Amino acid sequence: MARQTKASAVPKGTVARTIRQLGTHIPGIVGSLALAAFVVVSTLLVPVLSGKAVDCVASAGGADIAGLLANLRLLAVAILTTVASQWLLTALTNRIAISIVREMRQKAFAKLQVLPVSYVDSHRHGDIVNRVVTDVEQFSNGLTMTFQQLFCGVLTIVLTLVFMFRLNAGVTLVVVCVTPVSVFAAKFIAQRGFAYFHDQSVRRGELTGVVEELVGGKDVLEAFDAQGQACERFHDVDARLGESSFKAVFYSSLVNPTTRFVNALVYAGVGIFGALAAIAGTLTVGGLTAFLSYASQYTKPFNDISEVATELQNSFACAARLFELLDEPQVEPDRPGAIELRGVMGAVSLSNVCFSYVPGRPLIRDLTLEVRPGTRVAIVGPTGCGKTTMINLLMRFYDVDAGTIAIDGHDIRDVTRKSLRSSFGMVLQETWVKSATVRENLTLGRPDATDEQVKAAARAAFADEFIERLPHGYDTMLNGEEASISAGQRQLLCIARAMLADAPMLILDEATSNIDTRTEVKVQKAFERLMEGRTSFIVAHRLSTIVGADVIVAMRDGRIVETGTHDELLARGGFYASLYESQFS
Repeated sequence: MARQTKASAVPKGTVARTIRQLGTHIPGIVGSLALAAFVVVSTLLVPVLSGKAVDCVASAGGADIAGLLANLRLLAVAILTTVASQWLLTALTNRIAISIVREMRQKAFAKLQVLPVSYVDSHRHGDIVNRVVTDVEQFSNGLTMTFQQLFCGVLTIVLTLVFMFRLNAGVTLVVVCVTPVSVFAAKFIAQRGFAYFHDQSVRRGELTGVVEELVGGKDVLEAFDAQGQACERFHDVDARLGESSFKAVFYSSLVNPTTRFVNALVYAGVGIFGALAAIAGTLTVGGLTAFLSYASQYTKPFNDISEVATELQNSFACAARLFELLDEPQVEPDRPGAIELRGVMGAVSLSNVCFSYVPGRPLIRDLTLEVRPGTRVAIVGPTGCGKTTMINLLMRFYDVDAGTIAIDGHDIRDVTRKSLRSSFGMVLQETWVKSATVRENLTLGRPDATDEQVKAAARAAFADEFIERLPHGYDTMLNGEEASISAGQRQLLCIARAMLADAPMLILDEATSNIDTRTEVKVQKAFERLMEGRTSFIVAHRLSTIVGADVIVAMRDGRIVETGTHDELLARGGFYASLYESQFS
């Protein structure tokens, strides 16, 4: 209930920001307003012309055929003008709405590119996707209805009152007196409905995240026979979404019957008082016919506006979530005067480094390490000791809370992120293959590589054999994580990608975890060649793969507890020795 109470009104600034999005579409909006005026005026002329036609037939002196035909011709022109203007209005407003939505999506995706890794780590990926795709689509629906129905609705109400006052002021006052009932009813429903539409949008994002998670881990769920638990979790989130959706739909469904009730009151009032006016001779029969038509046309926009108001509640709820994403603090820009790393030798220094993902819960504390150029450094330790976190700090995916990390004597916070990250070739345990050809995947870090360089890197990573067996070789299209290649083959592609990048330093985080033992031996030899002369950081759980490292750093609870070569650490019989022996006991 706290969430709903807080969201019972449109978040401050949401409407203003939405209006600002229209700034670059002023000509189109002016054109849509003009077309809306054409639609309304031509529509309102129809009852006038119909009334005159009725008066021509019901004239006391006999039927006026000439006048009837003239009015019918004008009536046909008015109807054709209405149809043409309505078509143009729909086409123009759809174009404006689609353009605005495209701009919003582009802004949202561009924002994702500059958000820190911590944002992606701390939010469900499905919810992020929902904000960029589904919420923007809902926002589009609200804009489309606003352009197509709100403009016409407001103009129809104003101009209908003008036309009715010209026919009979007394009967028009009856209509005006009943109008506030519809306005107050719409306001009441809109205020109550926004909270549930906002909650619905949040729950929809949560459900998207759950579905993405459960579908991605389907094989694990089946392996542990946990489909029942997955279904229970899905049903729980889906039930909360259903409850929010039901309440949102319930309030939105009140709009139509409420406005129809008010419409019936208006129509009844016009019929009664209009008939009395006709009996009194202040209104003709044709005028009464026109008045009844105007009564229907006057009340219909209230239905449309009420529907638009309901849809706008949903749109503003989605827009608020989208603006939340756009307002997230992005990665701090490079410092003024940040230098470009060039001719990197590979001297790395970590001095009294402290870091925590959650304030008050330190993970790495007073970590100090000196690495000479060309040194192969293996980082080992139990799960959660900070191995991968050290890699994240080296790459500046996160910044240190205290202390410094320097490369060739330069604090990495004083160099550009682009030059820093291009100085590292990186292979992670989590393989990532984008939806593109094999060649495009391999050249991700080096787009200007020649075909020969691409194939040489693939051969060095022992990936060329399976690539050549693919239907179109290096031009075979891969479908991202659902690619028709195995996890091991994806990892070979990632290794080849790092080899092709040919960076002066390397980071290998469980780089051969998905590869069979036979291929791993070959790849390890390739890595040996690749690491020659390069500063390399190797994170490994299988300690047999880092026996030849120049320096082994053993970590525990965010601290370095031992450093040395494999033989030196075994001879000490300390923490590393116990880790190593535990794998072979």
